[in-house]
Amino acid sequence: MRRNLTVLLAAFLGWMFDGLEMGLFPLIAVPALQQMQATLGAAADTHFVGNWIGIVTAAYLIGAALGGVIFGWLGDRVGRVRAMSLSILCYSLFTGATYFARTPEQLTLARFFAALGMGGEWALGVALVMEVWPERLRPMLSGVIGTAANLGIALMGLIGLRYSVTQASWRWVALVGAAPAVLTFLILRFVPESGRWESLSKKDHAHLIRDVFSPGLIGRTLLASAFCGIMLVGTWGSVQWLPSWADQLTGGARPDAKAYTQILIGVGSAVGCMLSVGLGRSGRRGTYFIICLCSLVSCSVLFRTVGSYGGVFLFWTFIVGASTGAFFGWAPLYLPELFPTRVRATGQGFAYNAGRLIAAVGALQMSALMRQFDGSYARAGAVVTLVYGLGMILIWFAPETKGQALPT
Repeated sequence: MRRNLTVLLAAFLGWMFDGLEMGLFPLIAVPALQQMQATLGAAADTHFVGNWIGIVTAAYLIGAALGGVIFGWLGDRVGRVRAMSLSILCYSLFTGATYFARTPEQLTLARFFAALGMGGEWALGVALVMEVWPERLRPMLSGVIGTAANLGIALMGLIGLRYSVTQASWRWVALVGAAPAVLTFLILRFVPESGRWESLSKKDHAHLIRDVFSPGLIGRTLLASAFCGIMLVGTWGSVQWLPSWADQLTGGARPDAKAYTQILIGVGSAVGCMLSVGLGRSGRRGTYFIICLCSLVSCSVLFRTVGSYGGVFLFWTFIVGASTGAFFGWAPLYLPELFPTRVRATGQGFAYNAGRLIAAVGALQMSALMRQFDGSYARAGAVVTLVYGLGMILIWFAPETKGQALPT
């Protein structure tokens, strides 16, 4: 049992700090880009900040997609533990490097390279936990793992609440992102490797990436990628923009508005992850359908009916966080059930991060819609979140895996 708890703690902390890194940019984006805009003399460009938020977000998602494939492949080649350690070290060091960014291009590069590690950690941590713990506990564990990142996002919000994030202070907040590097050495020292992986480690893995496109797996790979794309388009194309919208609604007069918004997104998402465990009784497909429906309705209410910052805005921010965050309790449960052990980390990494590539298009589309709608986060978000309707249809073409053992 101690071995299992050590594995769970490592994966939980790795994903929690991953969430802290994800929560960093929404908090520092506006003051950082405003400072860079002033330094570069681009004050006349009214779309400067919104455009660059979209570009940096897209670069992050592309980096995460690439990192997911690279580190997922590495996890199937050299082991879950060693690859996960490297992924955490990667995202920690490059997030800390954000401190030194002086231009939007440098900020984009720092986020891209940090995302390489962030993209890999999820698939590796999930594969390790699901392979070590008893199968009967998979639903509960998926909720716990999904909660971890959202607690990290909330933690970053608390940091922003304690230390006002302004043009003068945002760099110091970025340095917090380097702290998880210490976790790398603890994982290598204390966390045991997956027995399932070790039993197959001597076999030929030369074509792991090609294998997820074999006739028996290609359908699952493409469907899983689509499901992840839908949930991540909604998250990165709208929900992650809520702190910036809060800042816009207050005219920048309340720096704590971004922090409160982020805290409620994180806490709401953590609640949604745990609720998804209960929804799992309706099956993997039924759960995804319900989450899509709740996300579509709650986002429609927030973006189409709320026009000022206050109690109503914060209430619906929490509800949107809970609805959309439930996906991150569903994915750690369903994706491992689609792929056999020898390609589990690779398959999960590809599917989840192919979804991030799709979400990168959504982030750029959000920027384009904001230009079209004269900088309105609400109108752009209302359009982007219609993607959940597609998920409600597509899920019924996927296999139902409830009650089945992990493929060997």
